[in-house]
Amino acid sequence: MSCSVAVSSSPVFSPSSSLFYNKASMISPSHEALTLTLTHLKPSHSSSSASSSSASLSSPKSPSSPFRIRLPKPPTGLSSPSISASGSSSTSPSTVLKRKRPARLAIPVASLGFVAPATPSMAEREVVEEEGDGYSVYCKRGRREAMEDRYSAVLNVQGDSKQSLFGVFDGHGGAKAAEFSAENLDKNIIDEVMRRGDEEIEEAVKEGYLNTDSDFLKEDVCSGSCCVTALIRKGNLVVSNAGDCRAVISRGGVAEGLTSDHRPSRKEEKDRIEAMGGYVDFCHGTWRIQGSLAVSRGIGDRHLKQWVIAEPDTKALRIKPEHEFLILASDGLWDKVSNQEAVDLARPWCMGIDKPEPLTACKNLVDLSVSRGSCDDISVMLIQLRRYI
Repeated sequence: MSCSVAVSSSPVFSPSSSLFYNKASMISPSHEALTLTLTHLKPSHSSSSASSSSASLSSPKSPSSPFRIRLPKPPTGLSSPSISASGSSSTSPSTVLKRKRPARLAIPVASLGFVAPATPSMAEREVVEEEGDGYSVYCKRGRREAMEDRYSAVLNVQGDSKQSLFGVFDGHGGAKAAEFSAENLDKNIIDEVMRRGDEEIEEAVKEGYLNTDSDFLKEDVCSGSCCVTALIRKGNLVVSNAGDCRAVISRGGVAEGLTSDHRPSRKEEKDRIEAMGGYVDFCHGTWRIQGSLAVSRGIGDRHLKQWVIAEPDTKALRIKPEHEFLILASDGLWDKVSNQEAVDLARPWCMGIDKPEPLTACKNLVDLSVSRGSCDDISVMLIQLRRYI
């Protein structure tokens, strides 16, 4: 009786999953797997119980027996002899199986690094600088993705080289209000001055601010902007501000602030806000309107317009020989540098030298503020006043 242990199609040891095997090429010459073939003699009546037991384990009717012996892969170059379970010296050819290497699995590899977002372009340049006829400006972006400060400079108003209008604008909640103000406030002020004349110049500037604010609110944008402007006309300097941008003049080396910051911490501003039904509280390290905005005047801020007004404070003076230069700057400078420090640092670059370097003075002021920990946008404009006398 002959009993064969068939291994190649065993469901236990030979998975049929197409993920790992190609059925058409499973059986081919290889030493990776050896099949045990058992050949038995017909048992006699005196056969041992062991023989009967072996014969009963398989049957010719069961071609797919689960018995298979896996042997270690023999050394290269050696043949695999057929293994016989009987004592007979006869051998049978071995059937060799070859396992095909499974296809490579594409496993995505997660990156352990942080991929920074794309760097914003032009409007978000880190540094903006300009040097014009009688003025210099230097702006540096803070920790925001986009710079929200803007500036404007209009020379030769009505063709008169002695008439100019300058401005610095500090945006918040985005740059839209600052951009709008830089593009339109100068036009609105000049239009009002032409209409009203020099006798009502302070009222003309005020109307220019209010008209710009009214026009911007029609844009349906929630951002806002602080402003400081300097109108030079017929030997007079007219400085105005709404918010915490500031104007400082050097009078023979002595700093003089021409504007006062509009913040909710000021008593008159706090009283005005509360009289209009608002409130001021200390939040996130500073006094804020409705727990939100840290300035009390400016252009825009439609969601707080009931309390954040655009009406500027204005001061006019006659330009004299002791008036050396004027600094217009956003609060990114003034939060870290005092009025007198600003004048002391800028003056050596502007006065008493053959070739003044006001742009270097502006840059040094910005660098000083940054070195003291400023993370805000910083814009500094320096205007030489003696050329307007």
